[in-house]
Amino acid sequence: MAPQSHSPRDREAFFAALPAPWPSQDLASHIAQAVQASRRKVVVLDDDPTGTQTVHGIAVLATWTVADLAQALAEPGPAFFILTNSRSLPGAEAVALNQEIAHHLAAAARATGQEFVVVSRSDSTLRGHYPAEVDALASTLEEELGFRYEGIVLAPFFLEGGRFTVEDVHWVLQGAQMVPAADTEFARDPAFGYRESNLRCWVEEKTAGRIRADAVLSIPLTTLRAEGPAGVQRVLRLARGRAPIVVNAASYADLEVFVAGLLAAEKAGQRFLYRTAASFVRVRSAIPPRGLLASEELFGPYATRAPGLVLVGSHVERSTLQWEALLQLERLQGLELSVPRVLAADTRGPALQALADDSAAALAAGSDVVIATSREVIAGRGPEDKLAIGRIVSEAMCELLRQILGRVRPGFIIAKGGITSSDLATRGLAMRRALVLGQIQPGVPVWRAGPESLLPGLPYVVFPGNVGTPDTLRQIVEMLRKR
Repeated sequence: MAPQSHSPRDREAFFAALPAPWPSQDLASHIAQAVQASRRKVVVLDDDPTGTQTVHGIAVLATWTVADLAQALAEPGPAFFILTNSRSLPGAEAVALNQEIAHHLAAAARATGQEFVVVSRSDSTLRGHYPAEVDALASTLEEELGFRYEGIVLAPFFLEGGRFTVEDVHWVLQGAQMVPAADTEFARDPAFGYRESNLRCWVEEKTAGRIRADAVLSIPLTTLRAEGPAGVQRVLRLARGRAPIVVNAASYADLEVFVAGLLAAEKAGQRFLYRTAASFVRVRSAIPPRGLLASEELFGPYATRAPGLVLVGSHVERSTLQWEALLQLERLQGLELSVPRVLAADTRGPALQALADDSAAALAAGSDVVIATSREVIAGRGPEDKLAIGRIVSEAMCELLRQILGRVRPGFIIAKGGITSSDLATRGLAMRRALVLGQIQPGVPVWRAGPESLLPGLPYVVFPGNVGTPDTLRQIVEMLRKR
């Protein structure tokens, strides 16, 4: 199958050409009532921590024993997250991890009597282990719980990051241009690259032809905006045998129309598993929107006025631009973690010790510190090499953080990059559970570390690599300084 070609479009013209939205103004309250009536908790398996970009007041679990999951299912609240970090793993390991969590989740549901639905939350720019993860989850849960999934919902719309799906094509907002996803740097990811922007063709590409593009169901904007939830339910009735279902969306209102129809279909007895970006999670969980966090909301009873630590692992261009802008701040020390040195066994230890010494000295002297991995990308010979190198570098950053914490306590930590922020939370800070406070900038969540962590109550900023303007990282540091 030859890749389809789509041209970039002007942003204003792009949205001006769309049909008028569905006129209903009360869908949010309708969805909230339907979610409550369903008595099904939303369980989000997040392949890196950035899925919390749209929610607040929600727990994040870094462990998934049956007891942990049973406790989370029994707690009040519409949803919780399980931090899997599976995007950092080879495919076989990601499958095994999803199977294990599904087994434990089924056992926890039997123990508590609590029903649930599952979101396999992944990247809004289409990177991750698809279809392997959803296949593993669906097969295990079907076997354990005795039902069958009619469809797999594919909804990568993410307003906060500028990701939209129109005419089945997934678009990424870059400046004033809407760019087809396959034409962005994200599609050239060494581990998760792709050629197709049309999501129906993308499914065929990712399944190596097992699912043909013409077998993928689609809910277009014309259906959402002209027929409303009833039109959604009409299309969903056609789903059989885990059929992929592409959800077009250019606004939260479109997503609300879809979720209202989805909930009606589930009430009628259909079952769906969701593979989505972060915006879907908020709407499906009926979590009301809230404004950005104020500086006084970020720091709990354990807060100090100490300088902060920023760790940048992401290599995408947007992260590099943000790091360069941050370096222009006064009272900030910029340091580099040399990737070639940490990959070599004989230089790794001395490099980390020297960098920890320099970081601790700068923090103790009153400067914020930013440590970025060296910017050259060492990808190896293929996807597996790329992931293996990423794990080595991530472990080095975790070891570096532990060494710094052995010398000084920072007042806040910002982790830039999905895999980076996951590993630093679980292996660097020893978090087992955290609370999502909200967002400090659109698409940038802040967690409060749990009491078991190395820094209880710490404001921990989970900053995705592919979110924000060049100035966003600098603005966040400036805000955190104002406590």
